[in-house]
Amino acid sequence: MDLLLGVILLLTTVVVANIIHLIYPKIPLSIYQIVAGVLLASLPTATTNFTMHPELFMMVIIAPLMFNDGQNQSFHYLSRNFRSILSIAVALALVTVIIAGTVLHLALPQTFPFALAFMLAAIITPTDAVAVKSITSSMSVPENVDGALEYESLFNDASGIVLLDLALAAYQSGDFSIGHGLWIFVYVFFGGIIFGAILGSLLIKLRIELMRSHVDIGSIVIPINVMTPIVIYWLAEELHFSGILAVVAAGVVHSILYNRLRLTSTKVQIATTTTWSIISDALNGLVFVLLGVLLPQVLKRTSLANLGRLFIISLVLYLIMTVMRYCWVRFKLVKIDSHRNQLNRDSILMAIGGIHGTITLSLAFSLPVMINHHAFAFRNSMIMIAAIVILISLLVGAIVYPILLPAKTQSYTPAEFRQQLIATVQYALNQLRSQTKHSPEQAVVIDQLSTQMNQYHQFNQQRYNQLMNRAHKVEMQTLDRLNEENTITDREANFYAQFVSHAILRNNQHGLLEYFQLLWHRLKWHRFRRNHLHHHLVANPQLAVDPQQPLLAVKQQRQAILKVLKVVTKNVENTTNANEVALVRRVYLQQVQLFSRGQDLDADVITGLFIEAFQWEHSFVQEQLASGQLSQELANALNEKISTDELVYAQSLD
Repeated sequence: MDLLLGVILLLTTVVVANIIHLIYPKIPLSIYQIVAGVLLASLPTATTNFTMHPELFMMVIIAPLMFNDGQNQSFHYLSRNFRSILSIAVALALVTVIIAGTVLHLALPQTFPFALAFMLAAIITPTDAVAVKSITSSMSVPENVDGALEYESLFNDASGIVLLDLALAAYQSGDFSIGHGLWIFVYVFFGGIIFGAILGSLLIKLRIELMRSHVDIGSIVIPINVMTPIVIYWLAEELHFSGILAVVAAGVVHSILYNRLRLTSTKVQIATTTTWSIISDALNGLVFVLLGVLLPQVLKRTSLANLGRLFIISLVLYLIMTVMRYCWVRFKLVKIDSHRNQLNRDSILMAIGGIHGTITLSLAFSLPVMINHHAFAFRNSMIMIAAIVILISLLVGAIVYPILLPAKTQSYTPAEFRQQLIATVQYALNQLRSQTKHSPEQAVVIDQLSTQMNQYHQFNQQRYNQLMNRAHKVEMQTLDRLNEENTITDREANFYAQFVSHAILRNNQHGLLEYFQLLWHRLKWHRFRRNHLHHHLVANPQLAVDPQQPLLAVKQQRQAILKVLKVVTKNVENTTNANEVALVRRVYLQQVQLFSRGQDLDADVITGLFIEAFQWEHSFVQEQLASGQLSQELANALNEKISTDELVYAQSLD
């Protein structure tokens, strides 16, 4: 029960941090999440005393994250940049560990023997592209730098893990063989890639066969996809391969599948993408919240004097890694397709982009508590150093990147998108209303299409009340005319008048004038009914009122309400009151449905009208684009929104 409550608290903290970031996005999301984790740890409950289980953490959190990163990569891009990947993810990682470890050993030989120094350097070597994106989400990062940071973090995690295992084995045994260590590195590194690619391919074949024989079986295929990284990681680790590289390779193989099946099994692909997006965001948030939660625990076990010493060590290690990254790019030891005049800028961006996060944290906590039957005394200090390096890299990135990079710009503002979307939907609604044949199906489609605008329009109660007042006046005037023309009976008019009066009384925003107008119409109807009934009975004494006559003629009632709708929306609806008009329309549509019970709607007609409406929306966007009223970027955003709404409607047909 405590474990379940702890997970709920962690997820709640992630959501709260995300909400705060939406309100004030200038501070990186990862910083919010770390601070939120620290605050969570301060709660007076034992539930927040989390214990890090490294194996479980790597398998359940890190493996799915790396698998999803692999799924989002282009195999063509990775194969084209294979040499660059080896250079920055393997060679740079190896050289950084050797140099940082050597400097640390030479500076503090009594504290850090070679093996221990290399262990610490291996822990802080892996980078985190997600942490970079949390900082640069509102900035325009050069594509070549963004791509290099992406594939570096995808593969140097495994380099850090393998190097840590080698250093840890040397520290435990007190002996290290370069030849044996190189063989282990090759076996673990490339064995993980090959194993993950093979197993990923087998799972893809299973998935394709299932889809071929049973079409879109998302309830089976998606769970298989979600469980894939956990199973592959576990099997790879059992065979002493790199589980991280295995899940990355499996993810890259899956990206090939998605490219081949881009326009097939679309429902499964959309559902899979959405599922992984949610999982990825939640797991990344959990990592940084956990860092915040565990940070106070580490601080409690560190004296103040030792904390200052650890901070200096962390700062020196961070500077060494940053300088190494800058030199590696500046002297073209890795090719990232930088122009000659942009090489220095890209080198700085790559250096600052060496931000640490998930893997560094998990590697630090994966250090054993006991080594050779003795307590590992340096474990807490190494965890503290790793945490400080993570924080320094995040803070430096958050400060330097906004200085070096321009803010992202769009050819349109959110207000322009909202305005153009409302205009697009209104165009489709006008096309529907212009059809000569009015039907209940048409009213249903108009009501549903209006919901496209609800998300982007703030409701104005005063404007809605004014429209309802006007609609009630139209109702009463229409009743007068229909009653005088003998289109509806006195009894029907009286019933509907009572219905209108109840509606007005329910809306307490109507003024005194509206109540007097209602009273005046009621008196007119009573007087007209008495006179009409008297003359009618004098002329036809044999007739009597039929007590079984229906209270309301459905056809005539619908015509009256459609008349009201036409008057209300004609020359009234615009970009400033579209949402209020839609709500008024919905009120009268509900009345139509109330008085039309028992009448079935034609689903085929509704579907046909929806298809026409979406086509009108796309056509309107293309016309606006051709006339220069819209930019290409805004037109693409509108078409994407319309296509998404169309897909949602198509899925509702199931």
